[in-house]
Amino acid sequence: MNLKHWQLLCMVTLGAWATVAAGQAPMAESAGIEPVKPVAIALHAGAGTINKSNLDADTEKEIRTTLEQAVRAGYAILLEGGSSLDAVVASVTLLEDSPHFNAGKGAVFNAQGQHELDASIMDGSELQAGAVASVKNIRNPILLARQVMLVSPHVMLMGEGAEAFARDNGIVFEDDDYFFTERRWQQLEKARANSDPQAHFVSETPDHWLSTVGAVALDSKGDLAAATSTGGTTNKRWGRVGDSPIIGAGTYADNRSCAVSATGHGEFFIRATVARDICARVQLQGKSLQQAADEVVMEQLVEMGGDGGIIALDREGNISLTFNTPGMYRASVDANGEVFIGIYKED
Repeated sequence: MNLKHWQLLCMVTLGAWATVAAGQAPMAESAGIEPVKPVAIALHAGAGTINKSNLDADTEKEIRTTLEQAVRAGYAILLEGGSSLDAVVASVTLLEDSPHFNAGKGAVFNAQGQHELDASIMDGSELQAGAVASVKNIRNPILLARQVMLVSPHVMLMGEGAEAFARDNGIVFEDDDYFFTERRWQQLEKARANSDPQAHFVSETPDHWLSTVGAVALDSKGDLAAATSTGGTTNKRWGRVGDSPIIGAGTYADNRSCAVSATGHGEFFIRATVARDICARVQLQGKSLQQAADEVVMEQLVEMGGDGGIIALDREGNISLTFNTPGMYRASVDANGEVFIGIYKED
């Protein structure tokens, strides 16, 4: 699929989710398609101290609606026989376009009051991957990461080089004003007031919020894919890059095991190679997806002092939405077509 075709697909998926009946996804037969294998998709939009007291009723409704739109858009592509890669990019693109989440339009500010964006994508069928780090003014970093995978000989591009590559490949740029949100600016001000200027890591906000967006999908051919996008951490300094664009840490997909996208304290996720570790436990140790996720997220990361969560999907369509924080924005449509939307641990 070339870039023009992909951009057209992104446009039509904005309305595709509406063809799914409210509260219940359609079966493949309703579209006249009989999948060769079950299809499924899951997404996240950040983990952290998400309590009901943090969100007013209107904001919570908007967030749940956006999560549902994003997961249904990706699922609609899968039902039509589309690829897992197309599905995860469609879902992540919609999340990047929302001001509610720390990616694309809703990205946080760094210490210089700028937006530096990271993203990555991986194809589980051939272990191909693409990533970008510390890019500015890219409307949808996940589209750029996909282009790196498809048309460059590299896996990761960063900074000005990645931006030049974006211009050469027709990726959409936006002015700084597009990315400005008052809520994110206030978060920066709070972080500046509460942080040690010499610290090497500054939590996004004083209440320890860790946000990123991502998606994993299984298509009717049995192919897995994963994608992740983030604005990083509020008040980050010195060209800091977290786990989101690092293959094996924040993103991994392998048809022999599973697909994983992570969100959390990136430094710990890098050190623990969280995404690859979960897949390796499934592939090499024969662990179930949930068991592997629990061992890494609920045990190893906790012992290390790392907060966050993951979404994961295996080749049988099993889904894991695992996090060691009070909440995680998340959504899924499983192999039976059941839709789930969650924010709090008790959801």
